[in-house]
Amino acid sequence: MLNIIFAGTPEVSEQILSHLLKSKCAVSHVFTQPDRPAGRGRHLTASPVKTLGIEHGLPIFQPQTLNTPEQVQLLKNLAPDLLIVVAYGLILPPEILAIPKYGCINIHFSLLPRWRGASPVQQAILAGDKKTGISIIQMKKGLDTGPILFSAECDIHPHDTSENLFNRLIPIAQNLLLTTLDKIEKQNIHPKRQDPKQKTYAHLIEKHQAQIDWQQSAAKIDRLIRAYYPSPIAYTHCCDLTLRIFKAHIIDNKTEQTPGLILNANREGLDIATGKGILRITELQLPGKRRMSTADLLNAHHPQLQAGNQFV
Repeated sequence: MLNIIFAGTPEVSEQILSHLLKSKCAVSHVFTQPDRPAGRGRHLTASPVKTLGIEHGLPIFQPQTLNTPEQVQLLKNLAPDLLIVVAYGLILPPEILAIPKYGCINIHFSLLPRWRGASPVQQAILAGDKKTGISIIQMKKGLDTGPILFSAECDIHPHDTSENLFNRLIPIAQNLLLTTLDKIEKQNIHPKRQDPKQKTYAHLIEKHQAQIDWQQSAAKIDRLIRAYYPSPIAYTHCCDLTLRIFKAHIIDNKTEQTPGLILNANREGLDIATGKGILRITELQLPGKRRMSTADLLNAHHPQLQAGNQFV
């Protein structure tokens, strides 16, 4: 049985680790990011992976970096057969990658080499891709550049948000990981080199990227809203308000009106002209308020959200 060390931090990593712990695989230690301030009180909070590891009595390590002689020696002393990395958030230097008997593997949420980097699910939706998937790679120096051990496809549906898509990808990743571990243990692995000519990059998302540009088409804005749900959430401005947009859909592919103009405001939604087409907003949020339907919001009589006003 393989002696496995798991490295991950957010909820998606926790779900992979949870599935791993229910299997026959032996996870001996967990690495995760240091506790971070969270919530309104900004109290130090453990990562989901740390919380799960403690529940299972696993030793937890939370280094600020792995790029020190002390961390390299620590990994050597732990003598893992394999290191599994899922959204860990720290770079593994070459000295670390060389330690495990069977190296380090990474679960990546795209069909590599498309969408290497930090936000592959969001970028696939933004780009209008029809398919994405899971790639399990042997980690090498460089960002998601290693050979592919196994991969599996997943369709992207027309109304998928990042949350929906992650929820379908996680079970695929869980099962594909167990298949990979079985093949590694039997030494029946045939890595496939990535084609660098096909590479694209999914950079770390910054909040300002979620601001809606109404000059773009309704289709592109719709994808942005879905890609940035549940985080960082698409937003726009109207008069003195900043509105967070949760749900919308295209109702027309043509309009001659000024992009950003509120064409209609009723119980069905807010109809907004775009650079190409009309987008209907059906769920949104005002500053300091709860998320609500457009109908509920209009019942509160916000004069800014009337036909003829402008989103910017």
